[in-house]
Order: sequence, then structure tokens, then C-alpha cells
Amino acid sequence: MRPARRCSALARRLWSSSRGLTVTTQPGARSCHRGVGSRSGPLATETGGPMGGGSSRLLGTLAQPDLFQDEAPELDPDQLLRECERGHSPPVRIMQWNILAQALGEGKDGFIRCPLEALQWHERKYLILEEILTYRPDILCLQEVDHYYDTLGPIMSGLGYQGSFLAKPWSPCLDVERNNGPDGCALFFRSSRFSLSSTAHLRLSAMMLPTNQVAIVQSLECRETGRGLCVAVTHLKARSGWERLRSAQGADLLHSLQSITSRSDSALPLVVCGDFNAEPSEDVYRRFSCSPLGLDSAYKLLSVDGRTEPATPPGRSVPAEKTAALWTISGTPGTP
Repeated sequence: MRPARRCSALARRLWSSSRGLTVTTQPGARSCHRGVGSRSGPLATETGGPMGGGSSRLLGTLAQPDLFQDEAPELDPDQLLRECERGHSPPVRIMQWNILAQALGEGKDGFIRCPLEALQWHERKYLILEEILTYRPDILCLQEVDHYYDTLGPIMSGLGYQGSFLAKPWSPCLDVERNNGPDGCALFFRSSRFSLSSTAHLRLSAMMLPTNQVAIVQSLECRETGRGLCVAVTHLKARSGWERLRSAQGADLLHSLQSITSRSDSALPLVVCGDFNAEPSEDVYRRFSCSPLGLDSAYKLLSVDGRTEPATPPGRSVPAEKTAALWTISGTPGTP
């Protein structure tokens, strides 16, 4: 069976216990991402599925600890995953995604081009979890999470992930009637692969004044090799006109990362994920690309030459992939 067919078979196996949900591949727009209201999709691959019924049993299925261990009469999921990953790097799979805070999607941000059902939480939560499990990341970085304690935290824990959440101090979600609490950043890692060494919850500052943006920084240790890895997730100030504030927030985060990584006895690989709300022309991008930490944008891997940011797609003034960011230390091996 061809690798693409095997990948599709693996995806179908993951959802065999739920009703009315299949996995398809289709392009998405910012205003309505693949039927799941969201800010931006995972790095480059656009994968999604049609709307499931409100009575879908996916949530209960995901909570089962043996989700990936049930017997397969024809295909072994782990073997399929290895074949799908063959020839790809890095072997540590990291997923970055701004999932759109539910309160903002339904009550504040005006996603007028989205079908109403695509913004309803009883539908979106299944599709968000489906998307995550389609990629099966080792590390998951999310922004605009306002259903951590009642949905994402418990479900991801049941799937073998350890998570951390940090809310914005003045979340705009709190201004929406019938909100589910403040939104913030969340970071998950697969417990079978990594152990947690340390966690830092940061409230970003600008010119020594605290702001509404936050970051989570975790130092992990690979259980197999014992090597360390530092991962950070953040969400910088949005909207045009706030470029100087974004730059100052980025400088504050870089200062904290320099301090955290310097505590290691050896060079610690670093990955920074986030929604930077910035184009490569902004000063915050320059700060990260010129940082003494030696960071480089992972999005360059999507360009033809592999050394520049990918071109803007036709018909889109600001590509979704440039409002997010995934930075890695140049030359750092992929396996920790």
C-alpha cells in the first residue's frame, strides 16, 4: 500500500469508534479554517474533517487510555505511523496552533464568513481534538485556549500527555456573556517520551510594564536518550499599530529564554512556538532572527530555497503562516 494510502488508513483507524467523522484534506481560510473556527492552522499541513453530529461519541473515545492500543485486524497504527514519518525530519513532532478562543469566536470577533455551526463548541471541540490526533504530536503548543480545565486538559491527560496552562491576566473572553473563563496558552508533551524538568510561567513586559500577554517555558528530558529540550509557547499582542509593543514583548521573552537555557550544563536545544501576530518585516521578527540564542524560523523550510520565508499565497495579503511562528536553534539535531 502506498504511504499516502497508509496515512489515510491510520487516520480512519483513529476515528473508527466515533460516528459521522472522517478525515479529509482540504484548503482552509483564516475566517473559517477547515470547518473548525480557528486563527491559524498547524504549521503547514492543512488537514480537517466535516462537521460531526452533536451526539458524537468522540469525546468519550478520546478519554479511553487504550485508544492507540486496540487490536487492528489489518493494519498496525504504530507501524503505519512509522511508514508515514519515514524520510521526514525532525523525529520530534511539534504542533503549533491558535485554536481561536470559543468566547471570541461566538461573541466578539465577528467571523461572519463562517457557518454558524462551525463556531459552536459542541461541534468544534470534537474537530479540534480530531485535528490534534491526526498529527499525534510529541509536543503541542496552543493559543487562545479557554476550555482547558473542562475539555483539553482532561482529554489530553487521558491520552498520555502532561499539560500546563497560563491564562491572560485581562482576557477579552471575560467581556463576553456566558464565557468559559479567560483564554491563554497551553503546552502539552507526551509523557511516554519526555519527563518534565522545570516550568516557567511568564507574564511578558514591555518597557518594564506588565502586559496582557503570557508565555510558558518548559525544560524537558527525553526518557530514551536523557538529552534536554526547552520549549516555549506564547501569543503576542494582536492588531496593526501595536508593532512596538510586540517587539518589546519579544525582547522580554528572549531575555527570559536566555536566562533559562543558560542554567543548563550543556547547550540546550530550544523551540519557540507562538502566534506572533507579525509579518517577517516587523522588528519582533528581526529580534528573534538576530538573537544570540541562534534562532531560525522553521517556516523557511516551506520555501523553495529553504532559506527565506515562503511567499504570500495569491489573494491573501498576510499569509496565516506568517502570523504564527516556530523558531528553532540553527543546526540543532532533531532528536533530543
